[in-house]
Amino acid sequence: MPVGIVMRRTPGVTRWAAWVWKAVDVLPGAGQADWRVLRQEGEVSFYHAATLTLELHGADTEAYLHGLNAVIPSLYAVMRETDDAARPLDVVLLTASPYEAQDYADNGEDIIEKIAMPPAVHAWVSDFVDAHHREEVFKKRKRDKKDIGLVEDGIGDARISQLADVYRSPVQAKKERLQ
Repeated sequence: MPVGIVMRRTPGVTRWAAWVWKAVDVLPGAGQADWRVLRQEGEVSFYHAATLTLELHGADTEAYLHGLNAVIPSLYAVMRETDDAARPLDVVLLTASPYEAQDYADNGEDIIEKIAMPPAVHAWVSDFVDAHHREEVFKKRKRDKKDIGLVEDGIGDARISQLADVYRSPVQAKKERLQ
């Protein structure tokens, strides 16, 4: 589904940031745009920054379900800063998966904006999840029969005294000397 990203530009509150940019809305089914001004209200401007394709994948239905069950179902826009004043942010990705958004947030260089999901997109994602989601049955992993409390000291057979073993712990060697 093609989805347009609406960015809001407001004056900065510090001398270090002239403008503050925030993704505030999405336009489902939008045409192509490249930082087109939608409206201006004094010093606040709204731009149709880009139109990206929102893709859903059958393997990510658990993540979509998690996002749909949130207090405010959201889409996530992944953006990167640019040096171009006309296009201060490059919109890289739009996703409905909070897990994928978290993966991009982990690198520390990308900007992730959470945008409320419109009802039309919510219905589309919900229908997709209903059609493709399969609950995975929990299978408990069985432990090995190996004794994890077994302590090995040094290399070789523990029954044979090896005083010259370089891997022998000093505590064990001290115990043997005292006996």
